[in-house]
Amino acid sequence: MSAFSNVTAGGAQQLRLLHTGLSSPYCLDSTPLLERQQQQESNARSYPRRIPLVLERAHGIYVQDSRGQVFVDCLAGAGTLALGHNHPVIIEAITQVMAAGVPMHTLDLMTPVKDAFVQEIFACLPSEFARHARIQFCGPSGADAVEAALKLTRTATGRHSVLAFEGAYHGMTLGTLAISGNLSPKNALGALMPGVQRLPFPHDYRCPFGVAGDQAVTLNVRYLEHLLNDPESGVTAPAALILEPIQGEGGVIAAPDRWLQELRRLTQAHGIPLIVDEIQCGIARSGRMFGFEQSGITPDVITLSKAIGGGLPLSVMVYHESLDVWQPGAHAGTFRGNQLAMAAGTATLRFIRDEGLVQHAEKVGAYLQKQLQALQNEFAWIGDVRGRGLMLGMEIVDPQGTLDVQGHPPVDTARAKAFQQACLKHGLIVELGGRHGATVRFLPPLIITEQEIDFVGQILFQAASMLSEGSAQ
Repeated sequence: MSAFSNVTAGGAQQLRLLHTGLSSPYCLDSTPLLERQQQQESNARSYPRRIPLVLERAHGIYVQDSRGQVFVDCLAGAGTLALGHNHPVIIEAITQVMAAGVPMHTLDLMTPVKDAFVQEIFACLPSEFARHARIQFCGPSGADAVEAALKLTRTATGRHSVLAFEGAYHGMTLGTLAISGNLSPKNALGALMPGVQRLPFPHDYRCPFGVAGDQAVTLNVRYLEHLLNDPESGVTAPAALILEPIQGEGGVIAAPDRWLQELRRLTQAHGIPLIVDEIQCGIARSGRMFGFEQSGITPDVITLSKAIGGGLPLSVMVYHESLDVWQPGAHAGTFRGNQLAMAAGTATLRFIRDEGLVQHAEKVGAYLQKQLQALQNEFAWIGDVRGRGLMLGMEIVDPQGTLDVQGHPPVDTARAKAFQQACLKHGLIVELGGRHGATVRFLPPLIITEQEIDFVGQILFQAASMLSEGSAQ
C-alpha cells in the first residue's frame, strides 16, 4: 500500500465497509432538510436536483448521507477535492494555522503562510514559465481569476476583443459567461461583454467540420489562421485567446497536442496573449501537473482555482512578467488573503509532488478508462469514452437514432439522466455535462486506487445492467 493510501485507510475503510449499494438499491426519497432546501434556497441551485442527498460524513473518496448510506464520490467538489474528503495533511495544515494565532484574513498583505504557498505554486510550474512569472491573488472563485486574466490582457495589449471556443466553460459572471459556450445561463441576460469571437473546438467524436483525427486539426487551424490574416474577417486584433486544455463542462474533450502547438504558434506570430484555463484540469488532474504540459507549449497566462485551495476557496492567476503593466488596485478582492486556504493549498501541492500523484493520476486514470471502455463494449448506448488522467467522460447515445455525418448516433439525454440516477441508487456519485447533458463525467479524488476503481467498475456495470433491463421491459 502506498503512503497516500495508508494515511487515509482508516476512515475510508470504515465507510467502504458500510457501502451496501451493490446488494440493494439506496433510498433517494426526499427528507425534511431537502424539502426545506427546496423551499428556501434559490431556484438556481443545481446539484441537489440530480443528487438529492444530505451529506453528514466524509473521508477519502467516500461520503455518507443522513440515512447512513455510503457513496463513492466521483464528483469530488467538481474536482476541487484533489486529496478527497478530510485528508489528514489538510486537516493538520489548517489546525496548525488556527493554533498558531496567525491572522486568518490579510487582504493582499504578506505572511509566512502566503509566501510558502507562492513558493509551492512556483515549484509546480514548468521551470521556463516560472522564471518569468508573476502571481495575482484573486477573489475566491475561479471565475474571478478568469476575469482578472481578461482585464490584464486587455490592459497590456490595449485591445478589447477576445477569441474563445465553443463548449468552453470559464465561470458564471457576466464576463466569463460571455466567453463560455453554454447558452442556458445566457439567454435571459441580454448583452454580455462585447467583442467575443467564437471558434470551433476540436472534438473528434462530434467534429464541427464533420471529419476526425489529424484532418480535423488541420481544418481547425486553417480556419483560425484565415480569420487572423483576413483583413475582411470582421474580427479586430484580439487582446487574448482563452482555452481549456481539457473542456470539462463541455463534455470532457481533450485538446489535441498538435492543435495546441499550432495555436501557440499563431498567437505568438500575431502577438496575442494565450490564456490557459487550468481551473479544473490543472493540478495533476490530467496526468500532468498542468493540462497544457502534455503538448509542450508555454502559455502567457494560467488561471488556477479548485484544487489549489485544498478544498477551501482560493484562486490565482499566474502570468508572464511582460504583461505586468497594470496599476496598483487594478484588480482586487477582499477574500484574496484566505490564510486557511493557502495553508491547505500548500499541503495539497506538496503532497501531490512528494507522493507522485501526477504519475498516479495518469496510471489509475488509464485503468479507469479501460473499465469504461469495457463497459462501452457491453452496452451500445455508450457512444464514446474520452478524457485524460482522472478527468474522464462517457457520452450516452441513442443507438437507434439517425447517424450524423461521422456515423455516430445522436446523444440520449434521458438515458444519461437515468444512468446517473441508477449509479446513485447503487452508491456512486457521478456528474453529467457536455452537449445536452449527455456525458457522464468522472472526477474522482487523485488518491483513488486501482482496487477502488474496480469497485467503481462493479457499480457502473450493475447500474448499466439495471438500466438496460428496464429499457428492455
